[in-house]
Amino acid sequence: MAEISETGREIADPRQHGAAVNTRTVAMWFIREVLPLEPILMQYLHHNWRNRSDIVDLRQEVYARVCLSAQKQIPDHPRRFVLTTARNLLINKLRDAHVVPIEIIADVDALGMAMEEPGPDQIAIARDELRRLQAALDQLPARCREAMTLAHIEGLAGHEIAARMGISPSMVSAHLNKGLRILADIMHGEVFTAGEKS
Repeated sequence: MAEISETGREIADPRQHGAAVNTRTVAMWFIREVLPLEPILMQYLHHNWRNRSDIVDLRQEVYARVCLSAQKQIPDHPRRFVLTTARNLLINKLRDAHVVPIEIIADVDALGMAMEEPGPDQIAIARDELRRLQAALDQLPARCREAMTLAHIEGLAGHEIAARMGISPSMVSAHLNKGLRILADIMHGEVFTAGEKS
């Protein structure tokens, strides 16, 4: 499927094989398709990795790998792609440890086969993308930023965010939706005016 630009011209679909994907397209795709999958990703990591103190770092590594791969070609099935990336990361971590204690993961067979890790330059590019995303997050209104941080960085559920912020779950949802919308605008190059309060 091809995209249509503001001028009405057709733009090649970034998912076409071999087509390089620009940074803005990847950032927009990440915000729209990958960030909403975070609860599923966190559940997968908690289920398959015993050391809970590693979970946040594992999530960030999954995000870095996903962004890096999406720069080459945006996947058609984001959920499957994110979970496959997480599975491969866990396999690589186990392989790199050399000694694999059987209790470190819940289901070894569910992890499947490993794939090659990206090089240092590719990881640096992905980390730069995450820094850009952090800069955009810093531009959000305070309440939106707080809700987004609690949901997407601390991994809290909606009712936990509501209790922490002292607001209703529907307000949490409104802050999260507004935050995602503003982030998408910022990453797409539209200017956000901080006069809007939340």
